[in-house]
Amino acid sequence: MHRSRLALTTFAACLPLTALSLVHIHGRDLNAPLLDSYDYIVVGCGISGLVVTNRLSEDPSVSVLCIEAGDPDQYEPIIQNPVYVGADIGGIYDWLLSTTPQTQLDGAPRPMPQGKVLGGGSILNAMCWNRGGQDDYNAWAALGNPGWDWEGMLPYFIKSETYTPVYSAEIAREYSINYNPLVHGTSGPVQVSYPRFFYPQSTNLFAALNYLGVPTQYDPNDGSSAGAAFVPTDLDPVNQTRSDARRTYYDPYVSRPNFHVITGQHVTRILIEGVESNFVVDNPTPGGNEDGNGLNGVTSNEGFGFGPGGSTPALENNTTAPLFRRQSPEASNLRITGVEFAARASDARTSVTATREVIIAAGALHSAQLLQLSGIGPSSLLDSFDIPIALDLPGVGNNLQDHCLVGTFYPYNNASYPSPTQLTTNATYNAAAELEYNTFKTGPWTAGSPNALAFNPLPLITNNSASILSGADDQDPAEFLPAGLDPTLVAGYTLQKESLVRRLAETNVASYEIINNNAGSLTLAVMHPFSRGQCYIRSPDPFEPPNIDPRWLTNPVDRQVLIEALLFNRQILATPAMLPLQAAQFVPTVDDDEEALNRIINTGIRTEFHPSGTCAMLPLEQGGVVDSRLRVYGAQNLRVVDAGIFPMIPAAHLQAVVYAVAEKAADIIKADNFGVSTAAPSSSSASASSLVASLSAGSSTSSALSSPTSSSATAESESSTLASSSILYSIKRSDRINTLPIQLFNNSKYGIRFIRFVLRSQHRAFEWPVEPQQSECGGIAICIVIHRPETNIDTHQYRRHDLIQPAEFVLLAQLVSAADII
Repeated sequence: MHRSRLALTTFAACLPLTALSLVHIHGRDLNAPLLDSYDYIVVGCGISGLVVTNRLSEDPSVSVLCIEAGDPDQYEPIIQNPVYVGADIGGIYDWLLSTTPQTQLDGAPRPMPQGKVLGGGSILNAMCWNRGGQDDYNAWAALGNPGWDWEGMLPYFIKSETYTPVYSAEIAREYSINYNPLVHGTSGPVQVSYPRFFYPQSTNLFAALNYLGVPTQYDPNDGSSAGAAFVPTDLDPVNQTRSDARRTYYDPYVSRPNFHVITGQHVTRILIEGVESNFVVDNPTPGGNEDGNGLNGVTSNEGFGFGPGGSTPALENNTTAPLFRRQSPEASNLRITGVEFAARASDARTSVTATREVIIAAGALHSAQLLQLSGIGPSSLLDSFDIPIALDLPGVGNNLQDHCLVGTFYPYNNASYPSPTQLTTNATYNAAAELEYNTFKTGPWTAGSPNALAFNPLPLITNNSASILSGADDQDPAEFLPAGLDPTLVAGYTLQKESLVRRLAETNVASYEIINNNAGSLTLAVMHPFSRGQCYIRSPDPFEPPNIDPRWLTNPVDRQVLIEALLFNRQILATPAMLPLQAAQFVPTVDDDEEALNRIINTGIRTEFHPSGTCAMLPLEQGGVVDSRLRVYGAQNLRVVDAGIFPMIPAAHLQAVVYAVAEKAADIIKADNFGVSTAAPSSSSASASSLVASLSAGSSTSSALSSPTSSSATAESESSTLASSSILYSIKRSDRINTLPIQLFNNSKYGIRFIRFVLRSQHRAFEWPVEPQQSECGGIAICIVIHRPETNIDTHQYRRHDLIQPAEFVLLAQLVSAADII
C-alpha cells in the first residue's frame, strides 16, 4: 500500500501548541502521526461522514481520514438515555447556530441547533426512525436523478439497520404496530426498535384520526407514509440506549488501521489545484469568534457568533489578489488536492492531501459554507468577499428547505392517564422510573422520543385543499423566491413546485406532521414546504457562522397548510376518543380566529432541525450543485454527501434518510474509483520519458503490442479507456516491479474485469479493463494476451481473483529510473 512511502511527519510538529491539546486521533495513540495524504478525506464525522468513512475503509488497501470540528461525547446519560431526548440541545455538542431575523414572521431570529460532535445530529436528535414516502424518492428521480427512486433507495435503508419488532404481540395490536419484513434490515449497524413503555394517549389519538378519516399506516417504513404511525427509534432493544452513528459506524471499528478520525478540527477550506484563497480564509484571525459556534437564542440582528471588533480584518488590508476565475462548471475540471483545517480561528492552518477524493459531509449548512469559502458558489456572493472564484455554482447555499413547526398547548387534565410531565413534576414518580430503567431497562425512561406521530394528507383534513393547491399552481415560480436568483434556480424550482402541487393533491402523500408528546401538545410541522431559503457566508472568516435564512412560510401555501392543520387539531380534540383526556385548549384557544392563529404561527415557528437542499442533486440547468453520483459540477474529485444534496425534502425525520443516502454514496464512490481509472493530476501528464505499459484484451490486439507507443498516442488512448480494447497508461518503471502482485478484480457494474495496481508517485490506484474471451476461455476465466519483454506474445488464463505478477507487463517506451510502482 502506498502509505509505506509517505513522509510520516509527526502530527505534533504540524500543529501549533495551542491546537495540539485539542487533537484526538481515535483508535491510535494521541500523538500518532497523520499521514501526509489519504486516498479519501471526509469533512464532517456526523451520520453521513462516519457512514462513508466506514464503508470506504472496508477496503484495506485505501486510507480514509474523517475530520470533525466537534469533540467525541463521553457516553453521558444525557446522550444515551432516551428520557433525556432534546435536553442536550443548546449544550456543548451543539453549534449554537441561529437564523437571520425572520421578517416575514415576527422579525426575530430563531435557534438552528446542529450537532458539533463525533456522530453529529444522531447524538442530539429525537431518535425517530422513518423514511418518508415512495413518492418522495420517485420525485428525486423524476428531477433528473436516475437510481434515486424508492427502488434505488430501499436496499440502503435496509442495509443501514437491524430492525427488532416490538417485544409484545399485545402491544403491537393495541398500538397498531405492524411491519413488513421485506423492507427491514436484519444485520445493519443501527439498532432500530421500540421502547419498553407506551403511553396510552397514543391510542386515543390514533382512534381520533381514524374517526376523522385519516388511516393508520401498516408500516411507516414501507414507503406508504401517509397517516398515523407509531414509528420506531434508533434504540438498542437490549439496553434501551441511543444507537447513534458514533456507536454504530465508528466505535466497533476503532482498531481498523486505515480508518482515521480526528476531532476538534475545523476545516477552513478545500484546496483546489491552481486556485489560491482569500487572505482571511487562509490565515489565523485572532480576537474574534474562536470556535465557529453561534450564539443560540439571540433576539436581535446583531451577533450570531460575532460581535463588535470581530475576527474579520478590513478587506482593504488583503494582500492576496484573486488569481483567475473559472466561471463555467461545464468548461471546468477542477482537481481537489486536499483540505486545510485548524482547531481555532487564531491557530495556523494545517493541510492534508487527498489523492483520490474529498467528500464533504458537514451538513446542509456547513457544507454550503465550506464550498463558498473555497471559491465554489454564486459568483456575486464570492465577489462581495473578494474570494477567488473557482466555480460559479449559483445553487450552492440556495434551495434551503426545512420542516418548520409550530407548537400547541392542550394539556390533558385526566390524571388517570400516565403523563411524561410527571417525570419533571413528581420526584417520587421519577425516582421510581429511574430505578426501573437502571434495573430492568423498562418503564417511562425508555419512552423519551415523541414517536406516536401522524403524517396527514391535505385532502383528508380540509375541504380547501383543492383551492390551496390551485393557488400554488397559479403562482409565478419566482414570485416568492429570494430576489435576484440565477435563472437556473428558478427553472429548478418551477419543476419542484409542479411536483409538489401534483403530489399534495393525493390522499396518500403527507402535507404536514402531528408530533404528539402524550401530554397535550400536538405540534404541527410542514412536511413538503413550498418556501425556499438560503445559507450564505457572512464573512471570508471560516470561523464566522453563515447567514442562515430559512425563509419559513414566505410562500403562503405553507402558512395555509398550518392554518388548516390548527383547525383540524380542534376536530381531533372534539372526537369521542380524545374527550376522556380532558384537554384544555390554551394555545390556540377553541375560538381563536384566523388572525389569532396567524399570530401564534408568527411567534411560534421554529425548526424541526431538518435543514436540507443547499447542495442540491439536480441537473446543472436546474440550479444543481451535484450530479446523480454526488460529484460537484466542474470538479473531478469532489463530492457532497449529506442532507444538502436532497433536491426536495422528504416527509420524514431525516436521520434514516441520511444513513441511506450515505450508504448509497459509499457504493457509488467505490464503483467510480474501482471501476474507472483514477485520473492522474494535471501536473503529472505523460511525457516522452514516460514508461508506457499496455495490456491487451485479446489476440486481436497483438499488433498494438509489437512496437513502442509514443506519449501522444498514450494521451489519445486515455480519452476512451472503456471503449478501447488496447488500454495505454503513462507509468514509471520500478526495480520492485517483480516483487508485488497485482490483483485481478471483477466489476459487475461495467460488465468488465480490471487489473489494479498503485502508482506511488500519484498515490492512487489504476485499473485496466480486461474483456472476457468466452470462445477461448469457456466463460470461466479471463483470457489476457500479454507481451512479455523477453518472449513473444503469450496467452494466459486467469480466474477471478487470481494474482497477476507485474513482471508480465510489457514495457513499450523509454524507461526511466524512478522507482514508482508498488
